[in-house]
Amino acid sequence: MANVIKLRKGLNINLIGKAKEERFEVKPSEEYALSPSDFPGVTPKVALKEGDHVLAGEALFFNKACPEVTFASPVSGTVSAVVRGERRKVLFVKVKADAQQEYHDFGKADPLTMDAEAVKAKLLEAGLFGYINQLPYAVSTLPTTQPKGIYVSALRDMPLACDFEVELKGNEFAFTTGLAALSRIAPVHLGIGASQTSKALTDVKGVNLNVFDGPCPAGNVGVQINHIEPMNKNSVVWTVDPTTVIFIGRLFNSGKVDLRRTIAVAGSQVKNPAYTNVLVGTSLKDILGEQLKATEHIRIINGNPLTGRKDSIDGYLGAHTSEVTVIPEGDNADETLGWIMPRTKEFSVSRSYFSWLMPHKQYDLDARIKGGERHIIQSGEYDRVFPMDIYAEYLIKAIIAGDIDKQEQLGIYEVAPEDFALAEFVDSSKLPLQKIVREGLDILRKENA
Repeated sequence: MANVIKLRKGLNINLIGKAKEERFEVKPSEEYALSPSDFPGVTPKVALKEGDHVLAGEALFFNKACPEVTFASPVSGTVSAVVRGERRKVLFVKVKADAQQEYHDFGKADPLTMDAEAVKAKLLEAGLFGYINQLPYAVSTLPTTQPKGIYVSALRDMPLACDFEVELKGNEFAFTTGLAALSRIAPVHLGIGASQTSKALTDVKGVNLNVFDGPCPAGNVGVQINHIEPMNKNSVVWTVDPTTVIFIGRLFNSGKVDLRRTIAVAGSQVKNPAYTNVLVGTSLKDILGEQLKATEHIRIINGNPLTGRKDSIDGYLGAHTSEVTVIPEGDNADETLGWIMPRTKEFSVSRSYFSWLMPHKQYDLDARIKGGERHIIQSGEYDRVFPMDIYAEYLIKAIIAGDIDKQEQLGIYEVAPEDFALAEFVDSSKLPLQKIVREGLDILRKENA
């Protein structure tokens, strides 16, 4: 029987442009790209040279700190470019796709007949192990870690997020197989929403099922862990995106690496918000195509508006990206007498505008921060949207101050940057909280290495 956990803290932000449960076709890209930056904590080393041929599933790069952790190419083709940035940092490994796709065959396998080490070896061989993250530090995990549990959240409740139940249709068998494979390594905890009804989620066997009933960010896996089994300094848990579970299931069922995923193309600047099936690393130009309402004064986001990264039409779909959103940039907004107007079209959590009288209204918010950085005010505004047993404001202050002892006491090992997305949205101090938390975790990881 499922464990039901009700959350009261949080905030649902209703934005215009949520994807309808319809699908449109995207033509295959001529070139695909995989970015090491999609895998936090990985120091990449390129496995191939420009001009080398690669099959779908073969390694494009690997983790320099742990060479057996490789990252698979989504397509077969020729390595066309290794794009580097400052200090020769690898930004992208690009592959020009073959007209006829070829897959490396890793062999079918039944995970229920395998032990933990055999499952790990299978994932390492196929270049999928690096898609698994861990807490503490919210980084791509290593095969030497032994998790006390594996957590999967099938609830996506960020603004304009892809509904996982839409993606799950047709992939139920792969999802079930993926969960079975992970359960051979450690106990699996599956978190779902109170309104989710797919039998592949509600009737799943061999996992611990937890139902979360509450506003965003109830779908954050870190929030779910905090309410099921809080972390401490000496424990490790793995967190796996539900799409990665499907990737793992396909590997065991077919013996091939199939990185095709369903994403939502959403936002007020998209003509027809809907779903589409694309490969990891697909060109955003091919995804958005004729979908954009305008080409100027827009913000293209590789992800959702709260946790996604700013991108351009020349970018590529991220490895963990479940939606591509397009909202107004706001750089051409007319604010004449804006402060004195009732602003019924603006969203506010502090009842500054009359829009608080319309709780179900949808908003067309732009990307402006509307103010500069200022001192943190102990107003408790983080706590109203932060459903974890952690003093968020004090933790942020400790990270900024570089006080590692205080960070540990305040629960930094339990958090990931995405857990502070809503706090960053409501923050009157206009601080980049997710960036601050990411830098704090990286420093702590180096100190404890």
